[in-house]
Amino acid sequence: MPETPSKRQLLQGNEAIAHGALAAGCRFFAGYPITPASEISEQLATLMPRFGGTFIQMEDEIASMGAIIGASLAGVKAMTATSGPGFSLIQENLGYACAAEVPCVVVNVMRGGPSTGLPTSPAQGDVQMARWGTHGDHPIIVLAVSTVSDCFTTTIKAFNLSEQFRVPVIILSDEIVAHTRECVELPAPEEVYIINRIRPNVPPEWYKPYEGDSRGIPAMASFGDGYRHHITGLVHDDHGFPTENPGEILNFHQRLTQKITRGFPEIMMTRSYRLEDAEVAIIAYGSVARSAMRAVEEARQQGIRAGLLQLITLFPFPRSHVTPVLKHCRAVLVPEMNMGQISREVQRVNQSFCAVVKHNRVDGQVITPDELSTRLIKL
Repeated sequence: MPETPSKRQLLQGNEAIAHGALAAGCRFFAGYPITPASEISEQLATLMPRFGGTFIQMEDEIASMGAIIGASLAGVKAMTATSGPGFSLIQENLGYACAAEVPCVVVNVMRGGPSTGLPTSPAQGDVQMARWGTHGDHPIIVLAVSTVSDCFTTTIKAFNLSEQFRVPVIILSDEIVAHTRECVELPAPEEVYIINRIRPNVPPEWYKPYEGDSRGIPAMASFGDGYRHHITGLVHDDHGFPTENPGEILNFHQRLTQKITRGFPEIMMTRSYRLEDAEVAIIAYGSVARSAMRAVEEARQQGIRAGLLQLITLFPFPRSHVTPVLKHCRAVLVPEMNMGQISREVQRVNQSFCAVVKHNRVDGQVITPDELSTRLIKL
């Protein structure tokens, strides 16, 4: 067994993601180095073998995604990590994981784009791609990290949600969070809450690999356990075999969606800061939420009653958490390092409750607290 790390550590965001994955039970990582995500691979190349796991540097991100799908089907919790260009490459296999309901975790440490873009600069341009990057209607969960502590705890949560709902989970970080160093308190292994996938409780001859329970989530046997498990990216019936029966096709799509909608209370995560009496608010995520928290304090020093709603879950969009803020405040500011991707979601759920104002940067520079406090004062 590996040595238990000291509880208090000075970690980089990428390092904390690696530690969080190991704490969650991840024992397989396949990836390809890419700025600004490479430290995740570097950490796991060293640490994974100490935990009895497997690290493989693949030839590219396409193969990396395929490898973690295979590892997950064999019964191992698996993860890959990349940035924008690599995230583009994994989309076909990511769609396969959605259709075959393969639990796995994908980390995208965002950088400026499109194409090669700004490899060493922060951005948040992959938000809508994380939700809709692969073709067709499909369920997926997208989480965002803001602090080094978030990187650890949210990675554990990502694995738990992935296993619980049999769905890929994407963690969106960015260059600022990835390379920020902060002191964090790491819990002892016995203090970490872990969820594992549902295993079959019937004999192999009775097993239907895609028959959902009351929530629509099928039990998942591992390859080699003696259960027949047909895997395909085609729309399939409860046995996993391709179907063109309209009723079975409809049931397939409805079950994929319903298992996520029924899990909204467990999936939706946000963090509130000084919203109790707020007249204006910021809705932010990722590294921008760090600037937003400081901006709220600066605005309050100027007599402006401001607050912050930090989004941890980006998709499914946490409408039930956002709507009360829109109803309570006269104006909401949505800052992003893109041209306005989450602001569209906020606008979509805003039924003329208040003014929704965008604040965007795409020049590879951080959105500063001063920028945001100035905007808050003018709202």
